[in-house]
This record gives sequence, structure tokens and C-alpha cells, in this order.
Amino acid sequence: MRYFVTGGAGFIGSNLVDRLLADGHSVTAYDNLSTGLLPFLDDAHKAGDRFKLVEGDLLDDKRLAGAIAGHDFVFHMAANADVRFGTDHPRRDLEQNTIVTYNVLETMRHAKINQIAFASTGSIYGECPVVPTPEDAPFPVQTSLYGASKLAGEGLIAAYCSGFNYRAFIFRFVSILGERYTHGHVFDFYQQLAEHPDRIRVLGNGKQRKSYLYIQDCIDAIFTVIAKSPAAVNIYNLGTDEYCEVNDSIGWICNRMNVTPTREYTGGDRGWIGDNPFIFLETRKVRSLGWKPKLTIQQGIMKTVEYLAANPWVFEKRK
Repeated sequence: MRYFVTGGAGFIGSNLVDRLLADGHSVTAYDNLSTGLLPFLDDAHKAGDRFKLVEGDLLDDKRLAGAIAGHDFVFHMAANADVRFGTDHPRRDLEQNTIVTYNVLETMRHAKINQIAFASTGSIYGECPVVPTPEDAPFPVQTSLYGASKLAGEGLIAAYCSGFNYRAFIFRFVSILGERYTHGHVFDFYQQLAEHPDRIRVLGNGKQRKSYLYIQDCIDAIFTVIAKSPAAVNIYNLGTDEYCEVNDSIGWICNRMNVTPTREYTGGDRGWIGDNPFIFLETRKVRSLGWKPKLTIQQGIMKTVEYLAANPWVFEKRK
């Protein structure tokens, strides 16, 4: 199979690229390198002519069309995932999450590619009163521009499935952790403690309850769903059957780094506009296919901390 991975130099995308290549497929990674990092593709280049990197922006539909032609399946992983600063740059989520999804779908149509996997988010549920939250939960008011833009992308994909006979796999992720992780709570906490181990600033009150999933467990789930779900539109939550408080993750990280910082809280039950104080997705649907995560949340956080400790260069690159 010939796979096309948008955001292929990013955290999830590059891990997905490596797995596809390990399975013997041919892969093109498409990335504008705004947040993706070239060293994440070092192993991919060892696959020789089975791997290709195209540096390009998904808003450049002509370059995208030229790159996507000749592939069998698209993994659309590229996105602006910075929920925290959504209200500072409202157009960014529209362009980088919704408009680019339209561009991907439309270039697929012209290239006669009709299979797509889409990285959506549990944020589309807003602050749902049903917890754990199943895929068919009633949709409340959207609370973040990021979630709203991803939900719009889901709608476009479903409409293309109906109008143009696409087959889609939509994955609503919790926060993903693991090797090559460069954005989010654990990254921020580790970076703070590396710079000043005597104190840590925590957005909110630290009691926000979050769910996380280890990257390799995430990719296992993606492949399980693609292999076993034959519908035109397949929507799955991906996460663990547990959650932790932000304070718990801070404690685990501090123990691993052997530090005892003073915790400075900004207050309130939300760290920023759009921060959901309780994220916990129902995952019975994907588990019914025979998948279950191998690592707990704590183990996933420890894997992430170990990676960051062994790869301090990622902090400089992220700057």
C-alpha cells in the first residue's frame, strides 16, 4: 500500500510513518515543518525509496495535489493543536484544522483516493455532562475553537463519504504521550522543572482530571479499527479506562526527576479558555474489537519523561 501522511514529521505522524514502513508499506510524509521536526524522520529515511518527505503547506492546494497523487490511503494527522492560545489567534484553527481538511478531501477526490483516517479530538464533546463520554453522546456547546474546528472537519469528512463514496476512520483522541512528544502538560512541566527545579507554575488549580494514551497504544488502536471496521464512516474514541489529576502527573514527574518544587497555582478549575476540567472518554467501542492499551497513564507519562530526559535537543528545536 502507498500511504500519504499529513503532519508526517510531527509527534503522532512520525511514529505512524515508522510503523507503516516497518510493516513494509511505502509512505510519503507531507509537512510544513512549523512544528514537525526533521530528526523525527531519521529512521524513516533508512527505508530508502519506500519513503519520501515533501515539505509543503496544506493550504497550498496545488503543491498538495502534486504530492498526494498516486497514493491509496491518507492519514490526515496535521493540525494546530494548541488549544490554549486559540482565542489569541482565532483564524489559525479555522485555517489549519478545517480549511486544510477540505483541501485534503478535495485533492483526494481529484486523485481518486477514497480512504482517509482523521486525527480528531475528545475536545469536540466540550464539557459533556455524560462521563465517561461515548461516541454517541449528545453534543453540548463547543468550548474551544480547536474543538469546533475539528468537529467541522469531521462534518466535512462525513459529507464526502456520503457524496463521493469515501471510507473514513475518525479518531477522537485523549491527550497522546510518548516518544517525540513536544507539546502539552508533561512537556511544559518537565521543561519548567529542568530550568528551575525549585518551583513549578500550574495553570488552574491542579485538580483538572485528564486522560492520556501512550503513542504506540494509540497506533495499535488505529490499525485495529482500520482492519475491523467496514462502515463508510467509522468514529472511535481512543483513550484509556482511567484518568488522573494534573497534580498526580506533577507528582510522578517530580519523583522521576528527584525534585520537590513549590507549586504555584493560577487558580480556578480551568487553566485557560477552552480547558475542560474533566476529560474521560468511553472506549468500550474500540475495546470490543479486541484492542486494549498496554500501558497505564502513569507508565505513559514515565515513558515520556524518559524520552525528554534523553533528548534535551527537542526543547531547543521547539523554541
